[in-house]
Amino acid sequence: MARLNINGTIHEIDAEAETPLLWVIREQAGLTGTKFGCGIAACGACTVHIDGIAIRSCSVTLADVTETEKIVTIEAISPDRSHAIQKAWLELDVPQCGYCQSGQIMAAVALLDSNPNPTDEEIDAEMSNICRCGTYNRIRAGIKRAAELL
Repeated sequence: MARLNINGTIHEIDAEAETPLLWVIREQAGLTGTKFGCGIAACGACTVHIDGIAIRSCSVTLADVTETEKIVTIEAISPDRSHAIQKAWLELDVPQCGYCQSGQIMAAVALLDSNPNPTDEEIDAEMSNICRCGTYNRIRAGIKRAAELL
């Protein structure tokens, strides 16, 4: 039995040590906003934060995380949609299909936390999540707008 701090709540997890964090979050903690995309840490749909760092939760196992580390999922960014990135996403109608957007938002929040006014080049370098719909220009515009709102 493992204990994890997910979104400020301690969860008792009954899973094998090699279980990907993604499945622990979705199936054990019941937080389904974090999506499965590729399973090999390439697409970023499963992005969450561990101690403020954006990580691909499909490539981290339960054994890799301790109770003292703070895991944050899309559900905890702002339930009332008041975070600047959420406001910008809504204002600019960033998503198309929306499947990758929880991972995109998590990556964008981590970027803005470390660099509150990124250039286009910095956004392009840091935002490695894949969007099958190709909304990269809208994602970049959303990040720039969120930076203004911050």
